[in-house]
Amino acid sequence: MAHAHVLGLPRIGAQRELKFALESFWRGEADATALQATGRALRQANWQWQREAGLDWVTVGDFHWYDQVLTTLAHVGGLPARFGADPKTLSLTDYFGAARGTAGQPAMEMTKWFDTNYHYLVPEYTPSTAFGEGVEWLFDEVDEACAAGFNVKPVLVGPLTLLFLGKETAGLADRLTLLPALLTQYERLLARLKAQGVAWVQIDEPIFALDLPASWAEAFAPAYARLASVAPQLLLATYFGDVSAHAARLASLPVAGVHVDGVRAPEQLAILAKTWPSDKVLSAGVVDGRNVWRCDLQRALALLQPLYETLGERLWVASSCSLMHCPVDLAGETRVDEDLRAWLAFAVQKLGEVAVLRRALVDGVACVQAAFDADALAQGARRTSARIHNPLVKRKCDALTQADARRASAYPERAAAQQAWLKLPPLPTTTIGSFPQTAGIRAARAAFKRRELSHLHYLEAMREQIRLAIEKQEAYGLDVLVHGEAERNDMVEYFGELLWGYAITENGWVQSYGSRCVKPPVIYGDVYLPEPMTVTWSAYAQSLTKKPVKGMLTGPVTMLQWAFVRDDQPRAVTALQIALALRDEVAALEKAGIRVIQIDEPALREGLPLRRGDWQTYLDWAVQAFRVASSGVADDTQIHTHMCYAEFHDILPSIAALDADVVSIETTRSNMALLDAFETFEYPNEIGPGVYDIHSPRVPSQDEMTGLIEAALTRIPSGRLWVNPDCGLKTRDWAQVDAALENMVAATHVVRRRLVSRAA
Repeated sequence: MAHAHVLGLPRIGAQRELKFALESFWRGEADATALQATGRALRQANWQWQREAGLDWVTVGDFHWYDQVLTTLAHVGGLPARFGADPKTLSLTDYFGAARGTAGQPAMEMTKWFDTNYHYLVPEYTPSTAFGEGVEWLFDEVDEACAAGFNVKPVLVGPLTLLFLGKETAGLADRLTLLPALLTQYERLLARLKAQGVAWVQIDEPIFALDLPASWAEAFAPAYARLASVAPQLLLATYFGDVSAHAARLASLPVAGVHVDGVRAPEQLAILAKTWPSDKVLSAGVVDGRNVWRCDLQRALALLQPLYETLGERLWVASSCSLMHCPVDLAGETRVDEDLRAWLAFAVQKLGEVAVLRRALVDGVACVQAAFDADALAQGARRTSARIHNPLVKRKCDALTQADARRASAYPERAAAQQAWLKLPPLPTTTIGSFPQTAGIRAARAAFKRRELSHLHYLEAMREQIRLAIEKQEAYGLDVLVHGEAERNDMVEYFGELLWGYAITENGWVQSYGSRCVKPPVIYGDVYLPEPMTVTWSAYAQSLTKKPVKGMLTGPVTMLQWAFVRDDQPRAVTALQIALALRDEVAALEKAGIRVIQIDEPALREGLPLRRGDWQTYLDWAVQAFRVASSGVADDTQIHTHMCYAEFHDILPSIAALDADVVSIETTRSNMALLDAFETFEYPNEIGPGVYDIHSPRVPSQDEMTGLIEAALTRIPSGRLWVNPDCGLKTRDWAQVDAALENMVAATHVVRRRLVSRAA
């Protein structure tokens, strides 16, 4: 009969147990034994949930201490040699050193995992990269699961994806030349799993959903011919897009089965099934692994039934991708009202949906009629709910004109008007927005939410933090200040709490990277701004200093991308609704005297469709949304935006089309390499390349930052160059921030003096 499985589960724990265990270990408050115990408990819980749901396999190897790509590198002895760790004796401290940096080495570069908000660590490949025996963590976890009586299906990031997602350094011309050596290590891993009695291994190759170069596509057949000869049965898993263009290639690969994403591209299921080989499994991912809406069981069953008639027991029912992109368990959710809660399904609930669909296929809907009836009731209630549609929002959208998406004057005229009152020195310094979120800040926010702290006392507690942030920035000598965002729990959740059409969960946490977890809001209806959200805080900060203070907002595309978005209307429409709400907020800030306003869009690049042919449509509505949000201000109001941890080379024309006066970007981990693209493109406005990697506890020296500023000056004229960190500073402590920003300002002064000397 058909089998039921998922591609992976969240590893953070329902109460973020992994986050707190990791941070305790990093602070030296807990040892490796305690951390390992937390990991075992989380794995056991995930396996038990899968068994209780009625799945045929439990996925093993989806638990990672920091990142799945980093762990795979650890298994094949592929961590960058610059960290000096012995692959065979790699400790957790060594592993975390590569992820977070060490005293002598900056951390590995991070970027987005395809078009998700998860960040992976980018492999570094050089001509001397030598793979070899690595850690045995996967084998230990298989033994652990088997000893507990679970039917295991280990998962690995595939070798082609591991190579493709890396970067070539030190003169390596082609990463594919490393494939033979890498395959030797995969053969070793797979043979070892087979010896452990493993019947199936899921091997993830999501790069099939990309515009895959021919040389990479052609490498799959010989690579998997090598692996199949020593491996258990292999289920090659693709996801995040349509792979039907590779139907013949996938059908001919020497693997026992293939998984495809039936949520992102449901039409591909029938295409593949039509000529699917009689000796291969087809795993159909029909339960959405990337959103929180409950599965429409009747619709999913309609997709599966013709496949089951054709494939029979060779059809597996699955989640579309790993459920790591979903919150863990709706059972602990108390903040969402009952009506909205009935429309949702988190990872644990999605396990049940997969199992129900498999049973409906095999035994008939009557056997699970109660589940189908409950789902039909919830789906109908959502479609007809009055809370979803706001006529005022529709009227505002209909009234928009092209002029609403354009500034009154071109950048050169605006720049002159802004400098006339800002009077900034060459290489103006600023930060991205947030300052450390201390235990005291978090405790005050939590107490206020529990109504244990009065509004007046909370207001004064936050004002005290704003005063501290302003005093520190003036002491550093920064030129454009920020209020520090003490009142904000998250750059999206904070706004989601104040906008109509958004809902905030209590425990809807997902992993962003490492121990960093975010709680994406749920966009369930039309988005509307009932009253200003940030003016009070920004105006208070501006009252404390004569220097300009930036108003800080999250842009419409990021507000969309970093939320769980309604799936009953086009994303472009929702983005425009958010843009109109932000436009009103920008106008309120300007009216209150805030004349430098930053609208962050770190998610602009990650929202790109995976196939280049689909890019322009997305970029058109994404750029329009930003411009609608930012264009209703006077020429002398300076608009900033910020972007980080993504590859921007191929969308620079669209970044320029945003027409922000200043853009700040992450460049430290790539050692300013990203600026090569900005130089070639001749970016027309001002730019602030980061000179301080805030995702590492390491404090860069003044000389190091001086070198980065000088490197930036070889590409960007001094009149258009800003100096700033890579990103916000909320995850750092004050000691690190003090030292780093003092070094940053001192480095800027050194370069300013050199500019004067060179001009003389």
